[in-house]
Amino acid sequence: MNSTDANPVGAGETAAGGEGLLRSSGVTGSMTMISRVLGLARDVTIARLFGVTDGVDAFFLANKIPNFMRRLFAEGAFNQAFVPVLSEYRTKRGHAEVRELINAVAASLGGLLALITALVVATAPLLATVVAYGFLDEPDKFATFVSMFRITFPYLLLISMTAMCGAVLNSYGYFAGPAITPAMLNLSLIGCSFALAPWLNEPALALAWGVLIAGVAQLLFQLPFLAHIRLLPVPKPSRGHEGVARIKRLMLPALFGVSVSQINLLLDTVIASLLVTGSVSWLYYSDRLMEFPLGTFGIAIAIVVLPSLSRKHASESMDEFSATLDWAFRLVCLIAVPAMLALILIAEPLLVTLFQNDNFTDFDVERSAASLKAYALGLLAFMAVKIFAPGFYARQNTATPVRIGVIAMSVNMVLNVGFYLAGFAHVGLALATSMAAVVNAGLLLRGLRRDGVFRFQPGWGRLILQLLLGNVAMAAALLALGGPWREWMEWTIAGKVGQLALLVLAGLLAYAGTLWLCGLRPRHLLR
Repeated sequence: MNSTDANPVGAGETAAGGEGLLRSSGVTGSMTMISRVLGLARDVTIARLFGVTDGVDAFFLANKIPNFMRRLFAEGAFNQAFVPVLSEYRTKRGHAEVRELINAVAASLGGLLALITALVVATAPLLATVVAYGFLDEPDKFATFVSMFRITFPYLLLISMTAMCGAVLNSYGYFAGPAITPAMLNLSLIGCSFALAPWLNEPALALAWGVLIAGVAQLLFQLPFLAHIRLLPVPKPSRGHEGVARIKRLMLPALFGVSVSQINLLLDTVIASLLVTGSVSWLYYSDRLMEFPLGTFGIAIAIVVLPSLSRKHASESMDEFSATLDWAFRLVCLIAVPAMLALILIAEPLLVTLFQNDNFTDFDVERSAASLKAYALGLLAFMAVKIFAPGFYARQNTATPVRIGVIAMSVNMVLNVGFYLAGFAHVGLALATSMAAVVNAGLLLRGLRRDGVFRFQPGWGRLILQLLLGNVAMAAALLALGGPWREWMEWTIAGKVGQLALLVLAGLLAYAGTLWLCGLRPRHLLR
């Protein structure tokens, strides 16, 4: 490869190579943290301005469909097939060939998604009768859902192209820009809630428009960064392009898996729509609180790990491959276990402080807390899946995690029906999701060990003891300072926020302090 055709290297990549994956994860995590804090502000805004209503239930359900399908076309199957091929092109080929690959992929992905979007928008009422079957006996609610579905679905095209751009930037060591991009969705939803909602007959429609506006802004935000590294996508169809063909082959198993996922999603949404009004909202708010640690830390680590693992596989550094997976899993355990325990112990105080008012009552707090605790039980498994799956994708093996995913989703579907029939209501849907994640993570770990690409490094026994003692200390602090949650409802906003801040700080200090006393130091987390 000529030096004049060399791939440009970003500052983020230099850091990743010179100072370790921990710094890159920290950059991604800190940017994601900003987005998650704004996401929390968004959810507080929605809960306090709109409450738990038919319109809000319709929005959460309408927005769930494109956000689920992005797992195929954005962070999911496409990204898992695209990043390893892109990393290989970048390692072994010239910059011009990388640019041709990106242009060809942009044309193929964008064209397919434009067609899907047009078809879904045109047939929205028909699709809505299946997706929101439980709304059919409430014509106004059903009509609102159809309108929102048409507005929100184009977000799939926009966010998928944004994710493709973000994958390119991540592969070149630029993590901050893609990580902060989701913040635009939160800002758009907050802005539309205040500025647009008062002018609409159905105020919740403002949320749907906020999603569409955010999709445009997120895509445009990525483009200057790509122009800087001379990889701005210019969609250019290239029939028979070798790289595109390989990406499609790698995606084929995932397409099968997503067909099962869609059935699972359909069953999930149909059951949710059959439950009492508020069920979709309770699940949404509890899921968002569970997603805070998952999205801030688990996904941040996974974003950094996949390109790194792909490069190590391309250079045949399998000992480093295994050590990187082990490092990532240790970091996940240090974050996920205390987060899981904290969400269970202070679920009600969290919900009271953030959401409770005249529109979000103590009953809504109770219902949301129940599903939050069920989701929290699976937090370690959710994070572990984000780490273990890249161990397969980096080796361009998409078939195995898809087979495992199909098994996990089948478990989820069976449990969904079983818990629904048993009267577990919305909590059953959350619990089924957590149990399926445990199955998924366990099978992925077994597969990595069977393939010989993941071996537990020395020191796990000591780490487990440190985790045990640290979490006992944190739980004691939270229980001592928490008190009965119903008393929190009588306090002012300032009182609630102050007490919650004290709880979080005390729990964090108890956990971190115990780990320090047990001998864990920051240098032990470097990679």
